[in-house]
Amino acid sequence: MRIDIVTVLPEMVTPFVETSILKRAQEKGLAEIVVHNLRDYTTNKWRRVDDYPYGGAAGMVMQIEPVERIISHLKSERDYDEVIFTSPDGEILSQPIANALSLLGNIIILCGHYKGVDQRIREHLITKEISIGDYVLTGGELPAAIIADAVIRLIPGVLGDEESALTDSFQDGLLAPPIYTRPADYKGWKVPEVLLSGHAAKIEEWNYAQAIERTKRLRPYLLEDKENHH
Repeated sequence: MRIDIVTVLPEMVTPFVETSILKRAQEKGLAEIVVHNLRDYTTNKWRRVDDYPYGGAAGMVMQIEPVERIISHLKSERDYDEVIFTSPDGEILSQPIANALSLLGNIIILCGHYKGVDQRIREHLITKEISIGDYVLTGGELPAAIIADAVIRLIPGVLGDEESALTDSFQDGLLAPPIYTRPADYKGWKVPEVLLSGHAAKIEEWNYAQAIERTKRLRPYLLEDKENHH
């Protein structure tokens, strides 16, 4: 899988994608992440990629010209399954969306910035808009990094068994149960007996009951979604 991230702040994204799981995925040849500076694709001699909005509103707007130029350039080199724009009013990122994206070959992520982007970018160049929550950030760089992380960790072979993606929260529509490690008793705070029993079926039963309880308490709508799908 290849992810191309287009941004006016490459220095904000690059360290993240060159660390930890994302770094390992690239070293194993399972993923490629390329960060592009949008300013390299403007014809403006001051390398500007924004301008005042028509109609006199406040703030600055990302121009269509450099965005169209880089997307056209990338598409001339390979096929892309999705061109994603990180926007506050996009579809909220969820585990099912991450799962679906992880099955794709190549994606472009355009990081929003300033007051927003020229609407023609959204109408003609973007295939999917994703938000990471109902709040506003300075730009789309953090959401792009989050999308890349959520997607790439799902590619088979990226994670070792000790980090298995299949047992993560949300993969089965439930939050993960509590987990413990040694020591079994720390200052009188004890690990539940069932987890020390070695009885696999009972442990699985306990884990499932805990997952249901935590989901009911913290994300009740997930259980409603589950019921609606059955």
